[in-house]
Amino acid sequence: MSKMNNYISGWMSHRKALLELIDNLSNDHLQYKPWDGAMTLSELFLHISTSTNMFASTVKQGAFVPPSTPKTPETVNELKQIVQSETDQTKNILEAITEEQLDQLVEFSGMKMSGMAMLETAKDHEIHHKGQLFTYARLIGIEELPFFVSR
Repeated sequence: MSKMNNYISGWMSHRKALLELIDNLSNDHLQYKPWDGAMTLSELFLHISTSTNMFASTVKQGAFVPPSTPKTPETVNELKQIVQSETDQTKNILEAITEEQLDQLVEFSGMKMSGMAMLETAKDHEIHHKGQLFTYARLIGIEELPFFVSR
């Protein structure tokens, strides 16, 4: 398995668990936030999906690509559609990244790192925020959560 296929497989195991988590929500959960100034539940889902797309696009382009700003979902179904669409777009971008792009240096947030290091940072970022979402879910009373990865 190529380095990129291995990365995509690992990332997708986390993204599938994220998508499964949405299935546990109801519409009244979307605006939940545990403290003033926190992202709402739906904002955090969108932050994860658009950020990973931004990281992948930045590696593909070789320069910073700002994240998209999808409309705020009003229902769980809309949220799932947006996250699934972002997932599909990100997967397509990742599949198009070349070995050369994985090795090239890319500047991001004042740092220079290889494309592969940036993608690993993207996955770590997604895992970090997914952990927050699992905590949000527990705080709103959801007892049955997906495993942290899904195959």
